[in-house]
Amino acid sequence: MQRASRDATPAAEPALAERPAPTERPAPTAATPQIQLIPASAQGALDAAEEAVDLLLDSGRAPGDVLVVTTGEPHPWATHELSFGEASYWAQHDAGDDVFYADARVADRAGARPVVVVAVNGGPESAAVSALSAAHARAGALLIVCGDPQRINSLLGAAV
Repeated sequence: MQRASRDATPAAEPALAERPAPTERPAPTAATPQIQLIPASAQGALDAAEEAVDLLLDSGRAPGDVLVVTTGEPHPWATHELSFGEASYWAQHDAGDDVFYADARVADRAGARPVVVVAVNGGPESAAVSALSAAHARAGALLIVCGDPQRINSLLGAAV
């Protein structure tokens, strides 16, 4: 019995560089954020989100690192700032030096931030799914979702 040289490549087998990789998944473009769930009723979701933001800021997180998205009633800050016009509102977003509050309807327009907090405080199911999907895509390190755990778990399955 003759053995082939270790350096010889059988003609039937492609060279190593030509072989497909064992798993051909696309490389992720960004790290997947950690997801935290804060149980709250729809009526209490906005308060829970506010508490989460306060804890983030108290722990040293920069205000410009945080985006807050609401699925129901807009946050009072967003309502107030929008009273000065959309250009001023979005200029504050673009400056990136403070916590930014956005309604689910415009969440896809907001840029990425290291932390995104979503208050599932009502609104139609489609708005919540859209908001969670947008929030997941924009959260660099941490996605905090405040609301009813059962609803959120079903929404997260549809959104991410």
